[in-house]
Amino acid sequence: MKSYWKENIRYLLILLSIWFAASFGAGILFVNQLNTIRIGGFKLGFWFAQQGSIYIFVILIFIYVYLMNRLDKKYDVDEK
Repeated sequence: MKSYWKENIRYLLILLSIWFAASFGAGILFVNQLNTIRIGGFKLGFWFAQQGSIYIFVILIFIYVYLMNRLDKKYDVDEK
């Protein structure tokens, strides 16, 4: 069971790192560089700060659910 939690924490750290990079990195740190690119008339840095990081967070939730279902089956702790 220790290896189950080790993998679970690894998944969490990877997904949270992606979320951090998208929200803090793209929305705050690299906003000036990203603002040179436009999507639908809006600057990309503004888009990430306002909506992009939210979309990425929702996608990461679905990825986490998928990974956890797979992990549960691997360690035979899935709901039947």
